[in-house]
Amino acid sequence: MRCGTVTAAAEALNVSQPALSQILLHTEDSLGFKLFQRSRGRLYPTAEANELFPEADRIFQDLEALRKRAEEMRHTKAGAVRLAASAPPSLSFVPSAIEAVRQGHPDIAVLSYVLPVESILTMLEHGRVGLGVALTDQASGPVEVNVIGETQIVCVLPDTHPCAGGPVRLPDLTGETLISYRQGTQPRALLTEALEVEGLILRPDIEIDMSFSALAFVRSGLGVALVDGLVPWRTFPGLSAVPFHPSVRLPVSLLTNPRYPLSAGHQTLKASLIDAWTAFGS
Repeated sequence: MRCGTVTAAAEALNVSQPALSQILLHTEDSLGFKLFQRSRGRLYPTAEANELFPEADRIFQDLEALRKRAEEMRHTKAGAVRLAASAPPSLSFVPSAIEAVRQGHPDIAVLSYVLPVESILTMLEHGRVGLGVALTDQASGPVEVNVIGETQIVCVLPDTHPCAGGPVRLPDLTGETLISYRQGTQPRALLTEALEVEGLILRPDIEIDMSFSALAFVRSGLGVALVDGLVPWRTFPGLSAVPFHPSVRLPVSLLTNPRYPLSAGHQTLKASLIDAWTAFGS
């Protein structure tokens, strides 16, 4: 499916082309239908192959995750912990959690990824990471959610803006280029719902996937942003983050997949993340 020819696939798998051709023929005979049509030296997947491919791809991804985990265990005394976090936690309390793990367990390697929520869920579903941290209380498939706290929507704007003293309501931003979450995200849904109660409609001029994307837009004077308050906006020169009304609360959660039990290292990291959040919130 990926290589397009038996020769290229054989090279990728480090096997001979005749051997791979025989395996393919045997597979098609066992299934009772063709997987590929052959034309001018290339393979073109049949409808049946296209239907089976997502399941086959998931299995291969699970096997790759298993291989990587075994490799990590072979090269490190205590193994490695793999964490996928969205940008707001990664810029706030996650670093102190990782620091605590490293101080207490220097033999644990930490693999950290900063990703959108959808990507975090996908990595957890396939076992590519052991823990996720994101601003959501919704999950998909086997992923479980443990809400550990909450943050709020704030208005991020230049510190010279007339509204920089806050708090801000949506009518105060009339005429401004408004930056906020795209459709289909939980923060957008919660923000829209809260505004509709007051008879207001949210119509961002610029939609973003991750709140941190608003940093460059606001600093360049492009507009003002309604985003989460977990990102330390005030640490960036020239920016202010002021309260927004009505209050919109966003859940802060740890995400796990029970299909892949947490190792001792991941249990340590999980406890450290909870402690770091408690310290951060206080």
